[in-house]
Amino acid sequence: MTTVTGAAFTPPAHAERIKDLVSIQGVRSNALIGYGLVVGLDGTGDQTTQTPFTVQSLTTMLSQLGVTLPPGTNLQLKNVAAVMVTATLPAFARPGQALDVTVSSLGNAKSLRGGTLLLTPLKGADGQVYGLSQGNVLVGGIGASGGGSSVTVNHLSVGRIAGGATVERVVPTGLARDGIVTLAVNSTDFTTTERIVVAINGVFGEIATAIDGRTVQITAPADPTQRVAFLSQIESLNVTPGAASAKVIVNARTGSVVMNQTVTVETCAVAHGNLSVSISTEPVISQPTAFSRGGQTVVAERTQIEIKQDKGQLMMVKGANLGEVVKALNAIGATPQDLLSILQAMKAAGALRAELEII
Repeated sequence: MTTVTGAAFTPPAHAERIKDLVSIQGVRSNALIGYGLVVGLDGTGDQTTQTPFTVQSLTTMLSQLGVTLPPGTNLQLKNVAAVMVTATLPAFARPGQALDVTVSSLGNAKSLRGGTLLLTPLKGADGQVYGLSQGNVLVGGIGASGGGSSVTVNHLSVGRIAGGATVERVVPTGLARDGIVTLAVNSTDFTTTERIVVAINGVFGEIATAIDGRTVQITAPADPTQRVAFLSQIESLNVTPGAASAKVIVNARTGSVVMNQTVTVETCAVAHGNLSVSISTEPVISQPTAFSRGGQTVVAERTQIEIKQDKGQLMMVKGANLGEVVKALNAIGATPQDLLSILQAMKAAGALRAELEII
């Protein structure tokens, strides 16, 4: 029997900080990416015959260090791996600050455990270098192999370097342009946006204006010190967000069904039964009779088709709140796939008062 969990009653709405409901325009992080080499591996690096870019990268790096390889040199390396290095550049980061980086194997290296990342520039979406990364890679897994058997614990081709990158360039922010700070509500909700405006104006006067269902503009102090204290006070204000729209989320791959507390069901009758069709084929050998001339053995097929339909019980379903909806759907006793079909049919019949979203 499928069980859909939920509250049996609608709990009272609780206040949340504006800090948890909005983001400040211009205060954002930026993704950084770089290509580098990890060296010092214990024979678990890339197979260079299958990853020629590893050899090419190593040859280029050695030439920059003054080492010139003879033409036609065929490098057979086992301790080097080509990797992608990723990091997140937070807002207001200054040159010299440390960032954590993630190092991921790009080729067919078996493990990055014990390796050292060589100096790798980290670039932003504009192609500019915003950080430099280097250091020992920490891998949270371990593996061993021998005699054709292997044991692996956790993932060996991805590691991290805590504080492994330093910021080299400042990203300009658009905070408080022309004395205006823009707040972006996390989800479009006119009720929540209006309550945020009322809460801010109730404390600081008429300084906040709602532009649309997701944007609030605030007149901020011109002095940077006063502006920081001003935004800190605004973030700490409590606002009761508006009730979310009724929505049912169905994961068709796993059969999971999640609904929020505003989902209701109009009175309807539901009957659901399973229809199964079984087709079985077995070979039948036909042999000629004794003393027959020209007879041949023939292999034929015998097919049996069986149609079976489970009885579906007609049940009345209605619910003024989530608790009643949960009880009614559990009483039907359908499987997750059956429940998906039932919810779609209820939505088509106009009985399900919610948005049905299938992911």
